[in-house]
Amino acid sequence: MATLILAEAGAEVIKVEHPQGGDHTREVAGRRGGFSASFLNNNRGKRCISLNLKHPQGIDAALKLCKSADGLIEGFRPGVTEKLGIGPEDATAINERLVYGRMTGWGQQGPWAREAGHDINYIAISGALYSIGEKGGKPILPLTLVGDFGGGGMLLAYGMVCALLEAKTSGKGQVVDASILDGSTTLMATFFSTLQTGFWQEQRGSNILDGGAPFYDTYECADGEYIAIGAIEPQFYSAMLSGLGLSEEALPHQMDQKHWPEMKAQIAAAVATRSRDEWAEQFSGKEACVTPVLKMSEVAEHQHVRERGVLLDIDGVQQPAPAPRFSRTQPDVPHQAHVLGADNHDILSSLGLDPEAMKQAGAT
Repeated sequence: MATLILAEAGAEVIKVEHPQGGDHTREVAGRRGGFSASFLNNNRGKRCISLNLKHPQGIDAALKLCKSADGLIEGFRPGVTEKLGIGPEDATAINERLVYGRMTGWGQQGPWAREAGHDINYIAISGALYSIGEKGGKPILPLTLVGDFGGGGMLLAYGMVCALLEAKTSGKGQVVDASILDGSTTLMATFFSTLQTGFWQEQRGSNILDGGAPFYDTYECADGEYIAIGAIEPQFYSAMLSGLGLSEEALPHQMDQKHWPEMKAQIAAAVATRSRDEWAEQFSGKEACVTPVLKMSEVAEHQHVRERGVLLDIDGVQQPAPAPRFSRTQPDVPHQAHVLGADNHDILSSLGLDPEAMKQAGAT
């Protein structure tokens, strides 16, 4: 995710993968029958080279890449790249301006630094997982958006850009220690502060933004689909009630939590009388913060998504457009993910290495 964001902002990204099977995504796909590389959206816009980093020639090639690169990103457990001979000291010895990005779950230091884990484990420790779910229910997984992608990949990309900007003035690179624990905890900053002021309750489903409030929740429609209501401000709350055919006089206590259960019941009963698309039509242009809840397969057909070009179709594969957008330096439409080792010949040759000899030696 980090290198996808950087590539789509204009960086030239070369992805280094193991010659046998490639990265974990390719490996899993292979075990399950495989699928086209064009569907690996996180790898789009990148060039791909296969290197055996346990082979001396593979390490030599990787260090040659470092010599001309602005940055390197690795995702091993702490200490692995040092053992391979391509750790921060090895890489910066040949390029002192190199920014060395490290992506881990727990960070480079601490008693759990070398422990195994996945997104679910990191956000469990950050407090994010506990806070998401219905009242009286168990914690609900927010896909891998809060940990891997938001707290991990996006903040690593931000850290790399910050360090690259600093290197332009100092002439020196540095290590960017990005951990999913750190990042997902950073994303919880608002909730840590409001908990300590007493505004936020730790019980799930009891607050304005976690489904506790009747005016900030999802509701089932007559057809089994859902609408999302986010009518926090008084004017939106009033427009929402009016659109649902409810009396504002009968539901005047918007912020009084003791009335929330009965308010939620009345709103749910009203929403259940029509289909999702009927409610979407009803609230179109009403300034009520009421929207349909779309399946991923429906997103491309939404008028705003379609006209803004939020999704792209590249060679028949539907995928998100690059974000954010720039007024002057709009990035090119990304190319599809390259198959494993697709750029070996061009990249190795540009480094003064013999691609065929390296292949024969087992280095690629």
